[in-house]
Amino acid sequence: MSDPTYVFDGHNDLPWAMRDEFGYDLDAVDLLGGTDKLNTDIPRLRAGGVGAQFWSVYVPCRLRGESAVTATLEQIDFVNAMVERYPDELSLARSATEVEVVVASGRIASLLGIEGGHSIDSSLGVVRMMHALGVRYMTLTHNENVPWADSATDEPAAGGLTDFGRGVVREMNRIGMFVDLSHVSADVMRDALAATSAPVIFSHSCARALCDINRNVPDDVLAQLPGNGGVCMVTFVPMFVSQPVADWYGGCLELVAAMGGDPRNFADVDPLMAERMVSDPPPTCTPADVADHVEHVREVAGLDQVGLGGDYDGATFFPEGMGDVSGYPLLLEVLRGRGWAEAELAQLTHGNVLRAMRDMEAAANR
Repeated sequence: MSDPTYVFDGHNDLPWAMRDEFGYDLDAVDLLGGTDKLNTDIPRLRAGGVGAQFWSVYVPCRLRGESAVTATLEQIDFVNAMVERYPDELSLARSATEVEVVVASGRIASLLGIEGGHSIDSSLGVVRMMHALGVRYMTLTHNENVPWADSATDEPAAGGLTDFGRGVVREMNRIGMFVDLSHVSADVMRDALAATSAPVIFSHSCARALCDINRNVPDDVLAQLPGNGGVCMVTFVPMFVSQPVADWYGGCLELVAAMGGDPRNFADVDPLMAERMVSDPPPTCTPADVADHVEHVREVAGLDQVGLGGDYDGATFFPEGMGDVSGYPLLLEVLRGRGWAEAELAQLTHGNVLRAMRDMEAAANR
């Protein structure tokens, strides 16, 4: 890919969207010809300048124990099948060097990230086998606690990481898997940073100073990233980006709870939110709002510590003009207008996460 600012994105939920909507049937959706049924297809990845993608192999928290492990394996199997279907466009990558080789070949490097520690059923053996299958990050929780770590969107139970949770972090360091701190409580963020010997990532998070919700990263945690070498990959989800949208979404969650639903469960939240979007639409969120978070992370943590994690096919709506994976150039134009140089944009879009990945691999090799 000739564009020096090609995007290495931290989080895309296409695999679950393909499972949920189409039963993994690659004949049901033309990812090469283009589709309006999803946020993601190959032509729009190209238009967005995406050269490398962490595909999230997310499964919902309602799947527990062996069921969560099985469903995660099925998600991994889908990504392999998708890459096999489009070998001229996609190629699996398991290291920073392989990412660069694939990008140089003109294909999109495809990596795997687990979203939620429930996917390992509290087993270090499962962590090791997921790594053997190509998984290169694990988000320690999703929307609900796991026995060894607290989620940002659940009631605190462990008070951060348990001793076993710290053992998970150390094992991920040892084998070469990013510890992903999106979705976890601020106490887990701090505990993980204290326990890790390798760079961490936030695969899709924003700055809490600009949008005050538990799902975002506090400044004291961002300030620790230079010492760790990690990267906060700013997400495009409007309820994490914009305080007015977050407040609107909070109202949706309150309605779900009042109706007896679970605000942590997308299956309960999404139908009500879809109805409310018609009767009481959310406030506008813009690319400039996303740029504010990028610049805040840069200001607090430094240029070396910021990246992008769009969360496409994982959210109900996106900022104006950024409704699918072709939207990255709009954000980059906003940043150019604020004085960002091309070399700085290249760090944001892929350079920082590639460097962190090399450092994470080096820590494992030690």
